[in-house]
Amino acid sequence: MTMRLSFAVIAACLLALPAPSEVARIEWADLVDETAQDYEDPFVELTRKQLNALRRLVRLRAQLENGGSKPELLDQIKLDIEATEATLAEEGVDANWLISQRWVVMERREKAGTAANVDIDGATVSLGGFVIPAPRDEDGSQMAYIVPERGMCSHVPPPPPNQMVRLRLSDSWTPSTVYEPIVVTGQIRIEPTQKEMLVVDGPVLMKAAFTLEVDDVQTFETIQTSEEASTNRASVLMGRIKATGGAIKDE
Repeated sequence: MTMRLSFAVIAACLLALPAPSEVARIEWADLVDETAQDYEDPFVELTRKQLNALRRLVRLRAQLENGGSKPELLDQIKLDIEATEATLAEEGVDANWLISQRWVVMERREKAGTAANVDIDGATVSLGGFVIPAPRDEDGSQMAYIVPERGMCSHVPPPPPNQMVRLRLSDSWTPSTVYEPIVVTGQIRIEPTQKEMLVVDGPVLMKAAFTLEVDDVQTFETIQTSEEASTNRASVLMGRIKATGGAIKDE
Protein backbone atom coordinates (compact mmCIF):
# COMPACT_ATOMS: atom_id res chain seq x y z
CA MET A 1 0.00 0.00 0.00
CA THR A 2 1.29 3.49 -0.78
CA MET A 3 2.57 5.63 2.10
CA ARG A 4 0.02 8.31 1.19
CA LEU A 5 -2.31 7.23 3.94
CA SER A 6 -5.22 9.33 5.10
CA PHE A 7 -6.14 9.67 8.75
CA ALA A 8 -9.16 7.50 7.95
CA VAL A 9 -6.80 4.62 7.15
CA ILE A 10 -4.91 5.19 10.41
CA ALA A 11 -8.19 5.26 12.31
CA ALA A 12 -9.18 1.96 10.69
CA CYS A 13 -5.85 0.44 11.71
CA LEU A 14 -6.32 1.75 15.24
CA LEU A 15 -9.72 0.10 15.49
CA ALA A 16 -8.22 -3.17 14.25
CA LEU A 17 -5.70 -3.27 17.08
CA PRO A 18 -6.51 -5.01 20.35
CA ALA A 19 -6.20 -2.68 23.33
CA PRO A 20 -6.35 -3.16 27.10
CA SER A 21 -9.60 -2.03 28.66
CA GLU A 22 -7.88 0.83 30.48
CA VAL A 23 -6.66 2.36 27.20
CA ALA A 24 -9.07 4.84 25.61
CA ARG A 25 -8.98 4.99 21.82
CA ILE A 26 -9.51 8.66 20.99
CA GLU A 27 -9.97 10.77 17.87
CA TRP A 28 -8.47 14.20 17.31
CA ALA A 29 -11.83 15.82 18.01
CA ASP A 30 -11.64 14.36 21.53
CA LEU A 31 -8.69 16.65 22.32
CA VAL A 32 -10.78 19.79 21.91
CA ASP A 33 -12.71 21.58 24.65
CA GLU A 34 -16.14 21.76 22.99
CA THR A 35 -17.34 24.51 25.34
CA ALA A 36 -14.82 26.92 23.81
CA GLN A 37 -15.93 26.27 20.23
CA ASP A 38 -19.37 27.88 20.46
CA TYR A 39 -18.89 31.61 19.88
CA GLU A 40 -20.23 34.27 17.55
CA ASP A 41 -17.97 35.14 14.63
CA PRO A 42 -19.54 37.87 12.47
CA PHE A 43 -16.75 37.60 9.92
CA VAL A 44 -17.60 34.09 8.73
CA GLU A 45 -20.61 35.32 6.73
CA LEU A 46 -18.60 37.91 4.79
CA THR A 47 -17.39 37.31 1.26
CA ARG A 48 -13.71 37.40 0.40
CA LYS A 49 -14.29 40.73 -1.37
CA GLN A 50 -15.91 42.21 1.73
CA LEU A 51 -13.11 40.97 3.98
CA ASN A 52 -10.53 42.53 1.67
CA ALA A 53 -12.49 45.79 1.70
CA LEU A 54 -12.47 45.82 5.51
CA ARG A 55 -8.71 45.21 5.57
CA ARG A 56 -8.20 48.02 3.08
CA LEU A 57 -10.39 50.33 5.15
CA VAL A 58 -8.30 49.62 8.26
CA ARG A 59 -5.09 50.39 6.35
CA LEU A 60 -6.48 53.62 4.87
CA ARG A 61 -7.67 54.86 8.26
CA ALA A 62 -4.25 54.12 9.75
CA GLN A 63 -2.55 56.07 6.96
CA LEU A 64 -4.88 59.01 7.55
CA GLU A 65 -4.24 58.99 11.30
CA ASN A 66 -0.48 58.83 10.83
CA GLY A 67 -0.49 61.81 8.49
CA GLY A 68 2.90 62.81 7.16
CA SER A 69 1.69 62.73 3.55
CA LYS A 70 1.14 65.55 1.11
CA PRO A 71 -2.26 67.29 1.35
CA GLU A 72 -3.37 65.98 -2.04
CA LEU A 73 -2.50 62.42 -1.00
CA LEU A 74 -4.44 62.78 2.25
CA ASP A 75 -7.43 64.04 0.27
CA GLN A 76 -7.27 60.96 -1.96
CA ILE A 77 -7.10 58.70 1.11
CA LYS A 78 -10.24 60.38 2.50
CA LEU A 79 -12.04 59.81 -0.80
CA ASP A 80 -10.99 56.14 -0.83
CA ILE A 81 -12.24 55.71 2.74
CA GLU A 82 -15.61 57.25 1.90
CA ALA A 83 -15.98 55.12 -1.22
CA THR A 84 -15.07 51.90 0.63
CA GLU A 85 -17.45 52.70 3.49
CA ALA A 86 -20.27 53.46 1.05
CA THR A 87 -19.76 50.19 -0.85
CA LEU A 88 -19.83 48.14 2.32
CA ALA A 89 -22.88 50.01 3.64
CA GLU A 90 -24.77 49.29 0.40
CA GLU A 91 -24.07 45.58 0.97
CA GLY A 92 -25.40 45.77 4.52
CA VAL A 93 -21.99 45.54 6.18
CA ASP A 94 -21.50 47.64 9.32
CA ALA A 95 -17.81 48.38 8.85
CA ASN A 96 -17.32 50.36 12.06
CA TRP A 97 -18.84 47.67 14.26
CA LEU A 98 -16.94 44.85 12.56
CA ILE A 99 -13.63 46.66 12.88
CA SER A 100 -14.31 47.22 16.59
CA GLN A 101 -14.97 43.46 17.00
CA ARG A 102 -11.85 42.14 15.28
CA TRP A 103 -9.74 41.82 18.45
CA VAL A 104 -12.61 40.25 20.36
CA VAL A 105 -13.06 37.63 17.65
CA MET A 106 -9.31 36.99 17.46
CA GLU A 107 -9.27 36.24 21.20
CA ARG A 108 -12.22 33.87 20.81
CA ARG A 109 -10.53 32.07 17.91
CA GLU A 110 -7.29 31.72 19.86
CA LYS A 111 -9.15 30.30 22.86
CA ALA A 112 -11.00 27.84 20.60
CA GLY A 113 -7.68 26.65 19.17
CA THR A 114 -5.90 26.28 22.51
CA ALA A 115 -8.64 25.05 24.86
CA ALA A 116 -7.96 21.41 25.74
CA ASN A 117 -10.38 18.73 26.89
CA VAL A 118 -9.77 18.32 30.63
CA ASP A 119 -11.65 14.99 30.64
CA ILE A 120 -8.68 13.21 29.01
CA ASP A 121 -5.99 14.89 31.11
CA GLY A 122 -3.94 12.10 32.68
CA ALA A 123 -5.72 9.31 30.80
CA THR A 124 -3.97 6.47 28.97
CA VAL A 125 -4.97 6.77 25.33
CA SER A 126 -4.24 5.54 21.81
CA LEU A 127 -4.13 8.13 19.03
CA GLY A 128 -3.33 7.80 15.34
CA GLY A 129 -1.69 10.46 13.18
CA PHE A 130 1.50 11.51 11.41
CA VAL A 131 4.77 11.92 13.26
CA ILE A 132 7.24 14.81 13.01
CA PRO A 133 10.69 14.07 14.50
CA ALA A 134 11.94 16.71 16.94
CA PRO A 135 15.22 17.52 18.72
CA ARG A 136 15.84 15.91 22.10
CA ASP A 137 14.45 17.65 25.15
CA GLU A 138 16.64 19.52 27.62
CA ASP A 139 16.74 16.40 29.81
CA GLY A 140 17.92 14.26 26.89
CA SER A 141 14.55 12.61 26.18
CA GLN A 142 13.81 11.72 22.59
CA MET A 143 10.93 13.86 21.32
CA ALA A 144 8.54 14.07 18.38
CA TYR A 145 5.15 15.52 17.48
CA ILE A 146 2.02 13.90 16.11
CA VAL A 147 -0.44 15.82 13.94
CA PRO A 148 -3.75 14.81 12.33
CA GLU A 149 -2.77 15.37 8.70
CA ARG A 150 0.31 14.81 6.55
CA GLY A 151 2.14 18.02 5.58
CA MET A 152 1.14 20.12 8.59
CA CYS A 153 3.92 22.44 9.82
CA SER A 154 5.70 22.15 6.45
CA HIS A 155 3.62 22.58 3.31
CA VAL A 156 0.65 23.95 5.24
CA PRO A 157 0.56 25.91 8.54
CA PRO A 158 0.69 24.11 11.88
CA PRO A 159 -2.61 22.98 13.37
CA PRO A 160 -3.99 24.81 16.43
CA PRO A 161 -2.30 23.78 19.69
CA ASN A 162 -5.18 21.53 20.75
CA GLN A 163 -4.61 19.55 17.55
CA MET A 164 -0.91 18.93 18.14
CA VAL A 165 0.59 16.50 20.67
CA ARG A 166 4.21 16.52 21.80
CA LEU A 167 5.54 12.97 22.18
CA ARG A 168 8.11 11.87 24.72
CA LEU A 169 9.52 8.68 23.20
CA SER A 170 11.54 5.84 24.62
CA ASP A 171 14.89 4.99 23.05
CA SER A 172 13.42 1.78 21.61
CA TRP A 173 11.81 3.53 18.62
CA THR A 174 12.63 6.49 16.41
CA PRO A 175 10.64 7.82 13.44
CA SER A 176 12.03 6.51 10.15
CA THR A 177 10.80 9.56 8.22
CA VAL A 178 8.81 12.72 8.65
CA TYR A 179 5.03 12.18 8.49
CA GLU A 180 5.34 8.45 9.08
CA PRO A 181 1.84 7.20 9.98
CA ILE A 182 1.73 5.83 13.53
CA VAL A 183 -0.56 4.95 16.41
CA VAL A 184 0.83 5.90 19.82
CA THR A 185 -0.30 4.71 23.24
CA GLY A 186 0.53 6.31 26.57
CA GLN A 187 -0.50 8.81 29.19
CA ILE A 188 -1.61 12.15 27.82
CA ARG A 189 -1.41 15.36 29.83
CA ILE A 190 -2.48 18.94 29.22
CA GLU A 191 0.95 20.55 29.15
CA PRO A 192 1.24 23.52 26.76
CA THR A 193 4.65 23.82 25.11
CA GLN A 194 6.13 26.15 22.54
CA LYS A 195 9.27 25.13 20.67
CA GLU A 196 10.86 26.45 17.48
CA MET A 197 12.39 23.79 15.26
CA LEU A 198 13.34 23.12 11.66
CA VAL A 199 10.85 21.04 9.72
CA VAL A 200 10.81 20.73 5.92
CA ASP A 201 10.45 24.29 4.69
CA GLY A 202 12.34 26.04 7.51
CA PRO A 203 11.88 27.05 11.16
CA VAL A 204 8.39 26.52 12.59
CA LEU A 205 6.97 27.43 15.99
CA MET A 206 5.47 24.20 17.32
CA LYS A 207 2.74 25.02 19.82
CA ALA A 208 1.24 21.91 21.42
CA ALA A 209 -1.42 21.78 24.14
CA PHE A 210 -0.60 18.19 25.10
CA THR A 211 2.36 15.97 25.96
CA LEU A 212 2.06 12.20 25.65
CA GLU A 213 4.45 9.81 27.41
CA VAL A 214 4.68 7.08 24.79
CA ASP A 215 4.55 3.48 26.04
CA ASP A 216 3.90 1.84 22.66
CA VAL A 217 4.21 2.81 19.00
CA GLN A 218 2.49 1.00 16.16
CA THR A 219 3.73 1.86 12.68
CA PHE A 220 1.81 0.90 9.57
CA GLU A 221 4.22 -1.97 9.01
CA THR A 222 3.76 -3.41 12.51
CA ILE A 223 -0.02 -2.99 12.30
CA GLN A 224 -0.05 -4.74 8.93
CA THR A 225 2.18 -7.55 10.25
CA SER A 226 -0.07 -8.00 13.30
CA GLU A 227 -3.17 -8.18 11.10
CA GLU A 228 -1.51 -10.69 8.74
CA ALA A 229 -0.46 -12.87 11.70
CA SER A 230 -4.02 -12.83 13.04
CA THR A 231 -5.39 -13.70 9.60
CA ASN A 232 -2.90 -16.56 9.15
CA ARG A 233 -3.68 -17.93 12.61
CA ALA A 234 -7.40 -17.82 11.88
CA SER A 235 -6.82 -19.68 8.60
CA VAL A 236 -4.87 -22.42 10.38
CA LEU A 237 -7.63 -22.85 12.95
CA MET A 238 -10.29 -22.99 10.24
CA GLY A 239 -8.30 -25.67 8.43
CA ARG A 240 -8.08 -27.76 11.60
CA ILE A 241 -11.84 -27.39 12.16
CA LYS A 242 -12.59 -28.61 8.63
CA ALA A 243 -10.12 -31.49 9.02
CA THR A 244 -11.74 -32.74 12.24
CA GLY A 245 -15.28 -32.13 11.01
CA GLY A 246 -16.20 -30.04 14.05
CA ALA A 247 -15.24 -27.27 16.39
CA ILE A 248 -11.97 -27.28 18.32
CA LYS A 249 -10.61 -25.09 21.06
CA ASP A 250 -8.08 -22.40 20.37
CA GLU A 251 -4.76 -23.47 21.83
